[in-house]
Amino acid sequence: MPRDTVYQMPLWPMFLYAGIVVILLGAILSLSYVLGQHHSDRATGKPYEGGIEQTGSARLRFSAQFYLVAMLFVVFDIEAVFLMLWAVGFFELGWPGYIGAAIFVAQLIVVLIYEWGTGALDIGINGKKILKLMHQKNKQYA
Repeated sequence: MPRDTVYQMPLWPMFLYAGIVVILLGAILSLSYVLGQHHSDRATGKPYEGGIEQTGSARLRFSAQFYLVAMLFVVFDIEAVFLMLWAVGFFELGWPGYIGAAIFVAQLIVVLIYEWGTGALDIGINGKKILKLMHQKNKQYA
């Protein structure tokens, strides 16, 4: 076959699929409106209504360490995506792809060791600091 031949594909399956989706969407929305509960309680108009009254502001302060851990999660989540894509194309990439992935993982290990060393992964209570402060207080009162 010549390469410049344009294939004519029928469009009716796409229109049939779109029509079925629109019909199902209308049916689901209609059924949820008809069968759903219609009430207007005191907390119905409030955001995140779940049967529990709000007890304060939604604006909470988080420590900077929370954000460091969140950034680390994003970094290592992206690493998983890259490695998954690398695994999919493993045979096509060959040795250059393997070496590139090994360098990528080595860089991430170096970053993880650095973050661990600086204490960015310590998000809980530091027991050593508390004990040190307690000993200092006890020495002051003794």
